[in-house]
Amino acid sequence: MPVRPNIEHHGARTGVTGSCHQLHIDDHHSLLVDCGLFQGQEAGNSRQSQDIDFDISTVKALIATHVHIDHVGRIPWLLAAGFTGPIICSRPSAKLLPLVLEDAFKLGISRERHLVERYLNTIEKRLLPLPYNQWHTVVDTPQHRVAIRLQRAGHILGSAYVEVDHNDTRIVFSGDLGASHTPLLPAPQSPEWADTLVLESTYGDRNHESRADRKHRLKDAIDRALQNQGTVLIPAFSIGRTQELLYEFEEMIDGELPVILDSPLAAKFTAVYRELRVYWDEEAHVRLQQGRKPLAFDNLLTVEGHHEHLKMVHHLARSARPAIVIAGSGMCNAGRIVNYLKAMLADERHDVLFVGYQAEGTPGRDLQRYGPQNGYVVLDGERYTIRAGVETIGGYSAHADQRGLVDFVIGMKHKPADIRLVHGEELAKQALMRELKANGVPLL
Repeated sequence: MPVRPNIEHHGARTGVTGSCHQLHIDDHHSLLVDCGLFQGQEAGNSRQSQDIDFDISTVKALIATHVHIDHVGRIPWLLAAGFTGPIICSRPSAKLLPLVLEDAFKLGISRERHLVERYLNTIEKRLLPLPYNQWHTVVDTPQHRVAIRLQRAGHILGSAYVEVDHNDTRIVFSGDLGASHTPLLPAPQSPEWADTLVLESTYGDRNHESRADRKHRLKDAIDRALQNQGTVLIPAFSIGRTQELLYEFEEMIDGELPVILDSPLAAKFTAVYRELRVYWDEEAHVRLQQGRKPLAFDNLLTVEGHHEHLKMVHHLARSARPAIVIAGSGMCNAGRIVNYLKAMLADERHDVLFVGYQAEGTPGRDLQRYGPQNGYVVLDGERYTIRAGVETIGGYSAHADQRGLVDFVIGMKHKPADIRLVHGEELAKQALMRELKANGVPLL
C-alpha cells in the first residue's frame, strides 16, 4: 500500500490563484510545483502577500507546469528568499518564461534596467527545459529515488502536468488542464495511473458551452458591434486565450472588421506561438497547409508603444468605426484594457466580452456582476458607470470543465484513491468531488 505523500499547499488551496505545492520527500529533500502570484481578493492590499513565508531550505527543484502568472509570478520572490535550484519546465515554456518573468519583475520588483538584466540572466542559467514524456531524476539517494515526467496538459503552449515517481508511489500534479476543444493545442491525455492526484478544480461545478455554441455567440457579439458602430473590448491574458481568439477570428472575420491586439507582451507571445507551431494540433496544421495564417491575418493590427495605445483608445472612443480590441490584463485589474474601459464603459454602443475566469475581488468580476444592471465599477480608485453591454462566453476558458476533469481521472487505468482538489472555489471543489464519486472513483 503506497504511503500518502506529505504535500504542503502554499497557495491555491482555498482559492484559485497563487498555485504553489511543496512535495516533501524527507527532512532534507522536497520539490516545489509552481510558485504563482496571488491575484484579486486573494492578494490582499500588500506586496508582502507575495513573500515566501515557508522554509525553502529543502527545495531541490522548482517545477513550473506553465507560464501563467498565477503559477510562476512569485519566482522573483522565491529567488530573493534564497532558492538556488533549477527551474524545470517544458521546452516551449522555457521560451516563454523569461518574457513572463521580466514583466512580473518590472511590475512587482523594479524597472531598473541593470536589475532586470541581472535577474533575467539568473533565470536563463537556472532553466532546465525537458521534452515531454521523458523521465528525469531529481533526487537520488540510498533511501529515495525521485523522477519526474512532463506530459502535455493542453492549457496553453508548453503547459504540462507532472508525474512524480517516488520509490513505488506515483503522484500527479495536474497544473491547469486544458479544455478538450481548445484551439491550437492537443487535448490532454490521462496518465496511466496515480496513487495521489493533486487536481485543479477551477470549473469543477460547471460545463462549458460547445465550441460551436461559443463561436456562434462570439460571431453574434461581432455582428452587434457592426450594427452599433461600437467596439468589442475583450480583456484577455497575454498567453493562451489571446492566441485562441486570434485563431477563431482568422476564420470568422473576412476583413471588414479590424482586430486590434493592444498588448506588447501578447504580441511577443503570439510570435513565439508562431515559432513553435510544431506543438500545434492537427487542425491548426491543416490550416497552415491550406496557406492560411491563423495568428497573422491581414486585418490584425498590433499596437506597440504607450503613445500609440492612447491614440487608439481616443480614436475608438470618439469615432464610429467598429472594431475588436484584445488587451490585457485578463481580470481588468491592470494593463491597457483599463484605459479602454475608462473611456468606453459609459457608452452603450460598446461591449465588454469576457472569455475567461474572473476572480473574486477583481474589477472583471464586478463588471460581470453589476454590468447587466447598469451599475458601476471602481478602476484606479474612481467610480465608472456601466452603460456598455457586458457578456461572458464561458466556453473560451482554457481550463477543463467538470466533464473534462472527471474524464481525466476516470481515463486512468489505475485510479487514485487520494485526490486533493486545489485551484478552485469551495463550491466548485464540492461539486467536483461529488461528480467524481458518482463516476465510481474510489476516493479515500
